[in-house]
Amino acid sequence: MRMDGDESSNIEDRRGSRMIPGGRGGLGLGGIVIALAASYFLGIDPSVVLNGLSMLEGRQPARTEAGPVQASPAEEAQKRFVAQVLRDTEVTWQAVFRQAGREYAEPRLVLFRDATQTACGQGQAAMGPFYCPADQRVYLDLDFFDELERRFKAPGNAAQAYVIAHEVGHHVQNLLGISEKVQRARQSAGEKEGNALSVRLELQADCLAGVWVHHANQQRKVLEAGDIERVLGAASAIGDDTLQKNARGYATPDSFTHGSSAQRQKWFRTGFDAGDIRQCDSFKRGV
Repeated sequence: MRMDGDESSNIEDRRGSRMIPGGRGGLGLGGIVIALAASYFLGIDPSVVLNGLSMLEGRQPARTEAGPVQASPAEEAQKRFVAQVLRDTEVTWQAVFRQAGREYAEPRLVLFRDATQTACGQGQAAMGPFYCPADQRVYLDLDFFDELERRFKAPGNAAQAYVIAHEVGHHVQNLLGISEKVQRARQSAGEKEGNALSVRLELQADCLAGVWVHHANQQRKVLEAGDIERVLGAASAIGDDTLQKNARGYATPDSFTHGSSAQRQKWFRTGFDAGDIRQCDSFKRGV
């Protein structure tokens, strides 16, 4: 994927910071496993679970101690690409919102290593990239891009851009009030129904990522040969059915929280082909 060089100013670099544990006790591996299980199988934000477990264990919230950023040239190149992708999403969503008579409030993107504090609780790199609606920030440990290539077999910067655009899609949902409505609906729903709502929210974010790619390519010719295939490969690699089959040999559809590989590919393509946010209503259309 070819970016034009303009970088977003909404990058918050915490890579030189470290977490200082708070209070007595410790979360431990068990707490992290619970949080990740909640994320994958219950559709709960793992950062919220981690924060809650810390409170139950009687710990004071951890704090962040800032320090100088030490990064390799390759990592700095990744940072520049992330800032360029974020800037391109800003340009696209500003235009889309303006056409609808609305104002787009730009999110911030936080780069961190291992762990960081968020308004949604303590974020862990093991969660993968995530969006916190409470502080309107996308959180990203750049090591995830290496995992995307090695573990998920999804190489290329187009796959990386898709991941960022998906999280920005959650920001768009937050600005439009969709996230809040879904959260309220999930509070009164059973586990199966709550998971289904989570899937539709995630598929809509995939569709919104496709809308961004559509406009970015139409206006700035960002796509190179094979980029869409690489994005679709990434969407397939992180589908719930693929992740569950790779982890335990079988999939349980009722526990899906992000959608199957086929669904994630379908909704990205829907947004990319149409370039129209109105086509991304995964709540009224069949998934």
